[in-house]
Amino acid sequence: MASFYVNGKAHSVDVDPETPLLWLLRDTLGLTGTKYGCGIGECGSCTVHIDGQAVRSCSVQAGAVAGQQITTIEGLAKGGKLHRVQQAWIDQDVPQCGYCQSGMIMAVAALLQDKPKPTDDDIDQAITNICRCGTYQQVRAAIHAAAKA
Repeated sequence: MASFYVNGKAHSVDVDPETPLLWLLRDTLGLTGTKYGCGIGECGSCTVHIDGQAVRSCSVQAGAVAGQQITTIEGLAKGGKLHRVQQAWIDQDVPQCGYCQSGMIMAVAALLQDKPKPTDDDIDQAITNICRCGTYQQVRAAIHAAAKA
């Protein structure tokens, strides 16, 4: 039995401790905003926050998150108000196909938590998520807009 918190709610689930967190979130809890991309932790589509840190959930086992706070894209907005990164994504018209966007937004939210006014070099170092549509310029603009919000 694994016990942890997702988006502020306590959960106890009976899963194999080696189950990837991604599948626990999607299949067991029904939180499908976190996407499966590559399954090897490279693309970042599955990025969530574990105790405030951006983590690729396909590479974390369910047994490793006991007692921890997990935030998914579904839990980023608070009180009916979009997170500033989500709003910047809309304002800057970032998404094309949108598949990578939840993971990208989660990575950026964690970056801005650690570095409220990131430089382009900070962004290049921290945001390694892959966008097959190539919206990187819009992503950078949205990050700077969110930093100013």
